[in-house]
Amino acid sequence: MTLLLAGDIGGTKTILQLVEAKREESKGTVEFKSLYENRYSSHDFPDLVPIVQKFLAEANEKLGEQFQPEKACFAIAGPVINNTVKLTNLPWMLDAKLLESGLGVSQVSLINDFEAVGYGILGLTDNDLETLQTGEPQGDTPIAVIGAGTGLGECFLIRGGGAVRVYATEGGHTDFAPRSELEFDLLKYLLAKHNIDRVSVERVVSGMGIVSIYQFLRDRKSAAESPEIAEVLRKWETEIGSSEITVDPGAVIGKAALEKSDRLCDKTLELFVGAYGAEAGNLALKLLPYGGLYIAGGIAAKILPLMKSGTFMEAFNHKGRMRVLLEKVPVHIVLNPKVGLIGAAIRASNL
Repeated sequence: MTLLLAGDIGGTKTILQLVEAKREESKGTVEFKSLYENRYSSHDFPDLVPIVQKFLAEANEKLGEQFQPEKACFAIAGPVINNTVKLTNLPWMLDAKLLESGLGVSQVSLINDFEAVGYGILGLTDNDLETLQTGEPQGDTPIAVIGAGTGLGECFLIRGGGAVRVYATEGGHTDFAPRSELEFDLLKYLLAKHNIDRVSVERVVSGMGIVSIYQFLRDRKSAAESPEIAEVLRKWETEIGSSEITVDPGAVIGKAALEKSDRLCDKTLELFVGAYGAEAGNLALKLLPYGGLYIAGGIAAKILPLMKSGTFMEAFNHKGRMRVLLEKVPVHIVLNPKVGLIGAAIRASNL
């Protein structure tokens, strides 16, 4: 048995989990058992160490035992360089070596939050997935992961030597590639609106992308804007740049599209889902991930009926003579919101 500490560290919240890992050497597998989990407001603490100390004290009290993790992995919303990271939305500078001494943990690993999602794919069950395309799965081939949320994350997994390695990418910052006259108009709209000379795919395929698409369709009068949605947009625009955003227009637009209660929101999500599928297909063409392409992030599971409508997969496979290759790629939506935490535990077990 090995006692692990897994964490998902964001600018708003920190989620920690105490995990017991049991390695079956004969089978080459590891079984994980969650012992205790809690979440905290990141802004209430000056650093990660006091959060972990509070968490372990709570676990000891609740479970009636003294726990001291042997290894830890923290998934961080920010770029990790040499096992150190400066968080994007917190005044924290984390260093794995300092965390080891401060927490009394023999090994600490810091990884990017989307890299943790990549590791988490390895710990999912069929109940954690919604399959969009069965494909023709092949062992020892790459696995791809794409996830739209606040931004757009992309990574891939490679098997080799009896192990699996996750490789982070910055694929979300590649160029947005329009596929129709409407999308070309969207590109020109974003260039002019933001006074920029290029548009990344993340500006379209993300939570902020949903809002941008809505504004584009509204301004070109593709459908009438409802007073309710207009008020949400106005409130959000006044809060941009403030310390606290109280409304999420992307979520409101997505909800209206799911309920079929607003034509402009319907059109917004139709364009968004098509662009999402096209970018997932681009990633698949570069990797040929016959081990599976997994759609993670916070958006896909929330708009599941729209993702299953056929628009996503048609855009995914619409690659000319390469369609026959992409139709062999298994495509799954990740339903488990704790996939990053699962991945942090898996990474800790491999230290």
